[in-house]
Amino acid sequence: MPTIKHTFIGPIRQAVTMANLPLKGALKDEQMEIISEAGILIKNDRILQIGSYWDMYPEAQSIGAEIVNLKGDFVALPGFIDCHTHICFGGSRAKDYAMRNAGKTYLEIAKSGGGIWDTVTKTRKASLEKLAQLTIQRANRHLKDGITTIEVKSGYGLSVEEELKMLKAIKSANEGIHADLIPTCLAAHIPPKDFEGTNRDYLKAIAEELFPILKEEGLANRIDAFIEDTAFMSEDIQSYFQKAKEMGFDITVHADQFYAGGSKVAVDFGAISADHLEASGEKEIAILVASDTIAVALPGASMGLGVAYTPARKLLDAGASLAIASDWNPGSAPMGDLLMQASVLGTFEKLSNAEVLAAITCRAAAALGLQDRGQLNPGMLADIILFPTSDYREITYQQGRLKPFKVFKKGIEV
Repeated sequence: MPTIKHTFIGPIRQAVTMANLPLKGALKDEQMEIISEAGILIKNDRILQIGSYWDMYPEAQSIGAEIVNLKGDFVALPGFIDCHTHICFGGSRAKDYAMRNAGKTYLEIAKSGGGIWDTVTKTRKASLEKLAQLTIQRANRHLKDGITTIEVKSGYGLSVEEELKMLKAIKSANEGIHADLIPTCLAAHIPPKDFEGTNRDYLKAIAEELFPILKEEGLANRIDAFIEDTAFMSEDIQSYFQKAKEMGFDITVHADQFYAGGSKVAVDFGAISADHLEASGEKEIAILVASDTIAVALPGASMGLGVAYTPARKLLDAGASLAIASDWNPGSAPMGDLLMQASVLGTFEKLSNAEVLAAITCRAAAALGLQDRGQLNPGMLADIILFPTSDYREITYQQGRLKPFKVFKKGIEV
């Protein structure tokens, strides 16, 4: 018989459960369930019960639970979920950043040897072991910030061999850390400069050669593509996504970052999420609202590039579901501070605390198709973060400056 371990955490001044919130549409802070003087009882890696600390304490004692006795003021939230990152990469693009701030355009930077291809070159030079090590370092920094689930994309390999190396590095990293890494294949990031053939030829080769290996080796169940004038056109990606759907992959899309169009492709193929959306207008918003595709805002990219934010307020008011992710990558979003970015987006887009917190917990879980996290509720994974404050509003008010005091992943303090 497996060993059963119980852990009891409390008393918690406020447990913000993020439970029972609608998946779509605007949210008011009053809709959030907040349990005062709360206790959380954990059985192995799951939440068994949440409620009044003092009512639950005798039961916790009677079953021999390990008591995590909190002294001081703490607010509990579900572990944060970053549903869009590129943290598996080699090298730096600090030179690009300096050139961009000095007024150089994206194309000028690319022609001078910068851009995504620069990271592709550096990532190809890195060994699988080195990429795994770098991914672990970045994931552990995220974990310290309370991010317990992290989506990680490939996309800096751009060949069957190199994409496999990246995805194997992500798998290796996932086996060596406490946080959960959710791998996504982004082989359709940009057309590789060294591929002999058309963009469609490249996509066909990836779909035929790489997709079966991903399934056989369990390296990824998610397929992403960057739909832009500088990447892949909407008409190029049709057969690629069709093949992915036929093989049972989930689809997600880099959509409407600079030009609109990608969001329609995402909805047409039943994508689980459409990410970026900085260029989305009323037409694109209406398309997303009428679908089950979750909009994912990436404020870090807006900050890194100095462009407009995703129209989060309009999306929510129209009835869309909104998640927020860091887009941590070496080019457009090098900061990787999810809470700070989400808090700042809230300021610029006038988002309620409920909307910001849902976007990095329960709605972010939905953007990854995960139903076992993002809420403090019985049956959910015991991914719990404790902030040293008595008022949950301090968390976004301090715009990322306030960090978690304790982080629990699957019931284990990490």
